[in-house]
Amino acid sequence: MPVIAVTKERQAGETRVAATPDTVKKLIAAGYSVVVEAGAGAPSSYPDADYAAAGAEMASEPAAAIGKADILFKVRGPVAEEIAALKADAIVVGMLNPHQDKETLQALAAKGVRAFTMEFVPRITRAQVMDVLSSQANLAGYRAVIEAANAYGKVMPMMMTAAGTVAAAKVFVMGAGVAGLQAIATARRLGAVVTATDVRPAAKEQVESLGAKFVAVEDEEFKAAETAAGYAKEMSPEYQAKQAALVSEHIRKQDIVITTALIPGRPAPRLVSAEQAASMRPGSVIVDLAVEQGGNVAGSKRGEVVETEGGVKIVGYANLPGRIAADASALYARNLFAFAGLFLDKEGAFAPDLEDEILKAALVTNGGAVVHPALAG
Repeated sequence: MPVIAVTKERQAGETRVAATPDTVKKLIAAGYSVVVEAGAGAPSSYPDADYAAAGAEMASEPAAAIGKADILFKVRGPVAEEIAALKADAIVVGMLNPHQDKETLQALAAKGVRAFTMEFVPRITRAQVMDVLSSQANLAGYRAVIEAANAYGKVMPMMMTAAGTVAAAKVFVMGAGVAGLQAIATARRLGAVVTATDVRPAAKEQVESLGAKFVAVEDEEFKAAETAAGYAKEMSPEYQAKQAALVSEHIRKQDIVITTALIPGRPAPRLVSAEQAASMRPGSVIVDLAVEQGGNVAGSKRGEVVETEGGVKIVGYANLPGRIAADASALYARNLFAFAGLFLDKEGAFAPDLEDEILKAALVTNGGAVVHPALAG
């Protein structure tokens, strides 16, 4: 019976866990044995007793869990002591941040393990249930609005009282992917007046379907600004200048700006300049969801709330899904459970088929080398 190990997350600030008691039950039912390091679920409010009740074996030390594992489930990449404890033919599955955390990939390759990064799971119908980018971005978009509301010194909805009317907050969401659309929906639920922008033409209809107004320069470049995989293309300097002029005027009138733009494998595009931030009224808030990849906002700092000289707060919290760790872990663990099913053949035997299109796309180390073409060099 193949063994899956789940250990504590040891990278700073990570509160999620790679399996929940619910997915442990499902993994065992599917034919796996599960070993969980004691305390792994505590930051996500999943106690050891619940894992044990679900059928997991509990291990007091990470090496005790990892040493017998055929598969190691992680949220972030494993640290050196975890890699050292792996069997040479083990499998590692997690969000390995392959474009940035090259040192971990090299260490995994040197160990000889097969490592799969969930960020590379293809966005095809068959793999939707494994799409960690969507599951975690959805929660990040929600939490971004909650953080914005917390930092904003006024109420979000319009309120009519005997003492007078309080105007609704104006919220501008920049980037209408999964995180942006959830931010729009959440801000709307809280009663804000919401506008949004994106360089992908398909986003306009999605934004408007949520009751927000779409803001963009809709020229010929805009009409072709989406990859076949549904990601935004990097726009030309000319388009960026035109869009910046439109956005600058719009930002000046907003109470809250939420930026969500990311390009896989590239630094986050700069969406809000220092001048644009300075044009906002004192007490306004900007939330930068892309701070971990360099940031969309000039002056944002990872893990901090920066207040400008003009009194505008720039929120740069990293790992927003980790700030709602119970739900983020539950969704991520379900993504991993679905992925683990690919390691079993039709008879339920442990037989990973590396020619499977999903496994092939997600495989980053194998046979002692980093093998993914996107990571060449």
